[in-house]
Amino acid sequence: MKLTDEQIERYARHIMLPEIGGAGQARLLESRVLLVGAGGLGSPLALYLAAAGVGVIGIIDDDVVSLSNLQRQIAHKTRDIGRPKTDSAAESISAINPDVRVIRHQARLDLENVRELIGDYDLVADGCDNFATKFLLNDACFFQRKPLVAAALGRFEGQLSTFRGYEEGKPCYRCIFPSMPPADAMPDCATAGTLGLVAGVMGTLQGIEVVKELLGIGEGMAGFLLIYDALDTAFRKIKVRPDPGCRLCGPQPAITMLDPAEYVTG
Repeated sequence: MKLTDEQIERYARHIMLPEIGGAGQARLLESRVLLVGAGGLGSPLALYLAAAGVGVIGIIDDDVVSLSNLQRQIAHKTRDIGRPKTDSAAESISAINPDVRVIRHQARLDLENVRELIGDYDLVADGCDNFATKFLLNDACFFQRKPLVAAALGRFEGQLSTFRGYEEGKPCYRCIFPSMPPADAMPDCATAGTLGLVAGVMGTLQGIEVVKELLGIGEGMAGFLLIYDALDTAFRKIKVRPDPGCRLCGPQPAITMLDPAEYVTG
């Protein structure tokens, strides 16, 4: 696609980077990314992907904005309390960049809709806060050969990785977490609390990895796990290898389809 004069000015700081240039910016404008969750991670991710010029951003979330969200979910404002998060996030995206088309999926990701949703996008970004959805996303992206850029938050910690388990030598999420942990193994923000700024750090890092994946630049996070500790101001990047016994991406997989029994927490 040919960039307009306005787009050349808007994305000038990208275009002058040799790794991106005009061709890379045009590729971003033609890209389609699905964000799973418009909360702490999805908010900064959505805003920065919009500013970067990702052409189509899909957002799936079935929640509405509450007052306690506003400490970290920067895509929403006080006046949005009670509104669907997909609506308020779409409004914030449009205010940043009218080039971006937002597709709102006011629903919860589940077995009934995951295949169709993922099929419409080039890449999936996971910002959800429960293991059942994370496992479902991993498996669905594996079967449809879609890159999955995933992040997670703790109280003062964050994790980030990219999963391309359908490629030789690359692990999937199940290579790190072989089976579904108990329901209470991942306490949510309402139970454990979280420093809101950690969501900003991790959501922004997630956005960088999304752009790198879309453009094929730099060293991606497939095969690595990044751990951030805000209290110690420390990052650790750990090499993660495929698990030869992985039930999904291993040489003798036990999981060959999306089975409801796989996504039930104990």
